Amino acid sequence: MEFTHLKSFVAVAEHGHLTRAAETLHLSQPALSGQIKSLEESLGVVLFERHPSGMTLTAPGKHLLTHAKGILAAMQQLRHAASSLHNEPTGKLRIGTVLDASFLRVGELLARAFTRYPQIELDLHQVVSNEALTGIRSGDLDASFYFGSMPDDLIGVKLRRVLYRIVLPSAWADELAGAPWDALAARPWILTPEHSSHRRLVLGLFEGKQDLPERIVEADNESVIKDLVESGVGISLVRQELALASSSAGRSVVWPGTEVSTDLWLAYAVDRAADPLIEAVLTVVRDVWADSLQLEEQCS
Repeated sequence: MEFTHLKSFVAVAEHGHLTRAAETLHLSQPALSGQIKSLEESLGVVLFERHPSGMTLTAPGKHLLTHAKGILAAMQQLRHAASSLHNEPTGKLRIGTVLDASFLRVGELLARAFTRYPQIELDLHQVVSNEALTGIRSGDLDASFYFGSMPDDLIGVKLRRVLYRIVLPSAWADELAGAPWDALAARPWILTPEHSSHRRLVLGLFEGKQDLPERIVEADNESVIKDLVESGVGISLVRQELALASSSAGRSVVWPGTEVSTDLWLAYAVDRAADPLIEAVLTVVRDVWADSLQLEEQCS
């Protein structure tokens, strides 16, 4: 069975006459008659009753006409879809992720990107904040989520403010909840590795007080940090949503009076600003973060 045979079948059914259908299809009458006969042989049914005045559909022909029209409509939709892809950006983007996927709305980002730009493939790579910037500069990442101050050599879209609270193990609450800063500084603190944004936020708490916490335990992501605090290993800054949930469950205590804020960005290289792939992902990111997006963009 060929696609052209289905077109011929529908045309003859609509015109009820072989000659008029042949004129519409720009075919000779014998050629059209041969296509209808070939289709009937392929399907194993008689589609038309032939009369001197024209052709009428048999009962099987009426039943199959609906299916034939559906196939032709689907083929037309396929052509339109293919045509719309000609001017769409095509390629793969490597996106760095920090924090947890739900907070970054990664699921919604992927779903919208797949629907809006079906020829773009997004690869996600979990990184810490300093790796995000290094990856963008080296070209290992095309863009990355990042929290902190945007460096002068990169550009980005500011998505939202991120709040952090100082969180203590619940076992230390009675002793430290109302204690002075020096008492907290004397306890172990949990930090992410060197040059990370989280570490800079923690060390910023010590400026003007003392250089560093007396003891440091390193952890490489926020879920591990939260678990270590809840296990009684040390004190740390924890994203406010996680801190309040942990405190409400009685697994930790939020130290009162101190709140640290930073910015969440989608960062990319300045020379990629006009790249169609980057423009496409920024369009989707703005849609996903429309409820909290600050429309200011930082330039180099």
